[in-house]
Amino acid sequence: MAFGQVVIGPPGSGKTTYCNGMSQFLSLIGRKVAVINLDPANDALPYDCAVNIEDLIKLSDVMDEHSLGPNGGLVYCMDYLEKNIDWLQSKLEPLCKDHYLLFDFPGQVELFFLHSNAKNVIMKLIKKLNLRLTVVHLVDAHLCSDPGKYVSALLLSLSTMIHLELPHINVLSKIDLIESYGKLAFNLDFYTDVQDLSYLQHHLDQDPRAAKYRKLTKELCNVVQDFSLVDFTTLDIQAWEFLSTTCSLTNGYIFAGLESSAVEFSKIAVRPVDWDYYRYPYCSRQLVGSSKSHAYSLCL
Repeated sequence: MAFGQVVIGPPGSGKTTYCNGMSQFLSLIGRKVAVINLDPANDALPYDCAVNIEDLIKLSDVMDEHSLGPNGGLVYCMDYLEKNIDWLQSKLEPLCKDHYLLFDFPGQVELFFLHSNAKNVIMKLIKKLNLRLTVVHLVDAHLCSDPGKYVSALLLSLSTMIHLELPHINVLSKIDLIESYGKLAFNLDFYTDVQDLSYLQHHLDQDPRAAKYRKLTKELCNVVQDFSLVDFTTLDIQAWEFLSTTCSLTNGYIFAGLESSAVEFSKIAVRPVDWDYYRYPYCSRQLVGSSKSHAYSLCL
């Protein structure tokens, strides 16, 4: 059993930077970590990747050979990876013994709420390698400064959650830069907790372009609130406490009876087994679901 994160999000949201920062953080606390680059367009990696999709297929070659643009090329690359999943499986098998896995995916959002190839790759790996994966969906925090863009981010997050059907955490990245985009209409909690979206309507009406679609926007906000699935945590990649919080929310979902010790189940996700769990208590969090008699142990 191996544990890891599937890191996704729109272009420029900070996926590669997050993988680099999280790998450093995990290494700092004594955890072996392997970063898997599955973005064939990412040719400037700040981290040492254990597996690189460019060893299998290159986006530039696909675009030249098939006369495709970047978006079509990425879809082709994901299809090719799905058909050659045995290649990726063989690369990951040695790492699953004692490494925590970080999957750095492309920034083309259609891959995660519209197309099925990326989802199929993830599901096949989960089944073949007995992985426990959590999706980390990064969204640039500057979108909160524009009500219309914020609603779009909510819809993207909800669509992705429903499509992928995996444990999921939405993250407002670059939170340290949010003030540089102007004053927010509401306090930050409004955006992270996705509170009553009807309050956004007044601000949307100030934009003549948005006023034309007032009824549509209202209905879309109602859809988000009716599902009641989307909320956000925040991230400043340069601050370890933010990485620690993200760690505690994302790592290793294990389902067990309430009578079982969260610490004991947490140790399953820890390699090597002599790692001192109690030395890093901030990296563990237990959530108890009242509707289901299960403890959700989120651990390293």
